[in-house]
This record gives sequence, C-alpha cells and structure tokens, in this order.
Amino acid sequence: MGSSSSNDGNYVPQVRFEQIPQIGQEFESLDEAHNFYNEYAREAGFSTRLWSTKKNNSGEIIRREMVCYKQSSRKKVELNNVRTRKRGITREGCNVKICFIKSESNKKFIVSIFFEAHNHVLTTPRKVHLLRSHRSMSSAKKDLTQQLSAANVSISQQIGIFEVEAGGIENVGCIEKDFYNARRDEVKMYAGHDAQMLYEYFESQKARNPEYYFAINMDPENKITHCFWEDVECKKAYQVFGDVVVFDTTYNTNRYGMIFVPFVGVNHHGQTILFACAFLSDETTESFLWLLKQFLSCMQEGPPKMIITDQYPAMGKAIAEVLPNIVHRFCMWHILNKFSEKLDAVKWRDNYPSFHKCKWNSSSPEEFEFGWAEVVDQSGLSSNAWLKSVYDIRFMWIPAYVNDTFFVGMSSSQRVENCHAFFKSYVSKKNTLMDFVVRFTRALKHQRHQELMLDHKD
Repeated sequence: MGSSSSNDGNYVPQVRFEQIPQIGQEFESLDEAHNFYNEYAREAGFSTRLWSTKKNNSGEIIRREMVCYKQSSRKKVELNNVRTRKRGITREGCNVKICFIKSESNKKFIVSIFFEAHNHVLTTPRKVHLLRSHRSMSSAKKDLTQQLSAANVSISQQIGIFEVEAGGIENVGCIEKDFYNARRDEVKMYAGHDAQMLYEYFESQKARNPEYYFAINMDPENKITHCFWEDVECKKAYQVFGDVVVFDTTYNTNRYGMIFVPFVGVNHHGQTILFACAFLSDETTESFLWLLKQFLSCMQEGPPKMIITDQYPAMGKAIAEVLPNIVHRFCMWHILNKFSEKLDAVKWRDNYPSFHKCKWNSSSPEEFEFGWAEVVDQSGLSSNAWLKSVYDIRFMWIPAYVNDTFFVGMSSSQRVENCHAFFKSYVSKKNTLMDFVVRFTRALKHQRHQELMLDHKD
C-alpha cells in the first residue's frame, strides 16, 4: 500500500492491479460493489462515503456514487465570542469518486466513472483501521457488547476482550468511540418506550407467577412517578425475617434521576436481604404514603415490629399514618456522624467519648437521661441547640428506649447503604429503568446464591 505524488500535487494510490476498479467492471449486487471499492480504499489508505443515489419509478437503485471522505469542503461559520471544538481537517475538496450504474440487460452494476487521484496525503497502513468506512460493529458484536454490559463489564474492558480475541487492537474492526455510539443508539431505541417496556416486563413476570406483585403510577404525560415491585422470594424472606425493616432513599440509580428505595432486612447468616423495592420521583409525604401502602398490601404477614429510617420528616409523617403501632427508629449512624459537624472541634474531641459511652452503656431510660445531663453539664454544651434537638428525639435512636423490642442487632440504615454498595457494581446512573430492573434482578440472584452457599455449608 502506498501512493505516488505527481508535480501537480495529486496522490495516486499504489495498489495491486486486480484491486483497482476498472471502467466497465461488473458486480452482481450493489453490496458486492461497495465491498470491493471499500477494500480498495483500505489498501489505498482513504475512507469512502456515499454521495448520491438514483432510483427508478419502482424504487430500485439504478445509480450509486461513492466519493473520498475528504470530498467537498466544510463551510466556515463565524460565531462571535463562541468557543467551538477544534476539529481535524475532514474536507479538502478531493475529487476522487466512483459511480456504479445498473445494467438494463443483465441487471448487474457496472463501473461507469472512476477517478483515483487524491489532492491530499493518504493514510499510512498503521492508521488505516481508524478511518470511518473501515470500522463497523456487526450485529453479533453488538449483541455481545450488550451481554457484557449486562454483566457490568466496562467498555474499556470489553475492548480488551475483543483485542485478545482478534489478535491486536488494530484487528478489532472498530474503536472505543464506536462502542459508546452503539450504547447511545441502544438508549435511543428505548426513548419514549421505557415505561411501556418496564410494564410489559412486570406483566410477563406476573404471568409466570401470579404471586409476583407490582404497582405503577403515572402522571398525565404518562411518565412513571411511582413504581413498586417484589417477587416471590422477597415475600418468602419477609415471612421469615420481616420483624425489622430498614429503608433509605439516598440512592439515585438511573438516567431519569428517580430515587431507588429498597426495603431490606437481615437473615439467619447476618446477610442483608431484600423484601421489596421501588422508584419514586420525589420524597414527599404523599409518595411515602403510597409506597408504604403498597408494601403492606402485598405482605400478608402484616407490618414489621420495627422500621429504621433516616430523619426525613416526610417519611416520618407517612410512617406515623400508615404504621402507627410499630417502633420507628432513626438511623443512629447518621446522628452520631453529625456530632463532629455540630460541635466545636475541641469540644467534640474532648467530650464525644463520654457521649458515646452514655449512649451504649445505659441499660434504662433513667440511666441514660442522668448520664446525658451529666455529660452535657460537664462539657459546657447545655446551650447547644442541636444537642437539645437530638435529646428531644432520644426515644427514637437511643438503645435504652427499645431494649424490650427485637431489632436483630440493627441500629442504623447502614444495611441499606451496604446494599447500595453491592448493587452499584451491577447498575449505574446511566441505566434506563428497564435496563436497571434487568441488571438489578441479576444482582439479586447473585445475592441469593450467596445465601444458598451458606445454607449449604451449614
């Protein structure tokens, strides 16, 4: 492969004679003609693109023209005070082209025009695989990338797999940008259909097992605002381990910014297990009311004995209305974390150990209140408004007030955060809702398999 340059600045590719198109050369089909010319372009060191197409009255293509990718010239648009992305020179007025016309006699495509002299330097062999017309992703490759993405294999790792398989990155047939474009096109395909696809997926699961439960709310524009689902295994888990439920709303997991809300508990191995999950578009009291009512409607065993949440007011109102007779605890970890933020640095350093000891070593409410008053007095923090506010809600986070209630050793919503950390390895904020649910279900199977392995050990 190479090219020769004449004195007038034209570059003529130097390739084997049998690869050079000839006037009058015939091809059985347009695809065959395309492939031949594109292979010639690869050997020569340039990229091709379609230029014009002519059809007859029946809609059949009777003429097709292909040109060099640097044919024509780009118009310059002057934009005052607007920063534009710097691009390479992609148009140089190159006149290279080929024209195929369909013969009326034998229906073959014949080369009628062929001009081969370029006005620009051709690409070297080491870089020709980067040219656009010599890159493509086959259907099989796209299917495989989708499967690898579902297994949470990053695009850079996928390229590594294809590189090993092809015997070199130059033999993969496409570049990193093509992988991202394929993913973009896949997301575009879901655009406007994501909600319907999710509904059909839930319906298919319910058809397989009538005990599968889901509920979806939509706004007047047919956009999902609330979505709740749980499978049979979730129900079974709640029947056995549903005494204490933890739920948290701090995790955004999809491209629409909807809030993912898992209801979790702990099993006999100390593992975090899932009872149900939902998407919410906001964190209003109305949304939490809807969520809790859905949770109760599908759990025949009734409400849990205890529920642990963070200090979100709207959530507290909904729980008080829907679950008035259960023990509601605030996440202790979130409250303890705020000590360093709400207290002076020196005060926190000198007095936090005493607060910590008072919290954990008090065996009764009376003992705690006496100890707390003593620590506050000795530390000189009696005027601290935040300390007063957490003391006012002491019965919702101090262990001494719930010692008579079974809480499986849980005092915080870190179970949910650990759950988030696990599922983050399978899903991302770029997922559509449908994509998220499919990946999430796969992750859930892995989580349950871990429980199965421990059962087997036992």
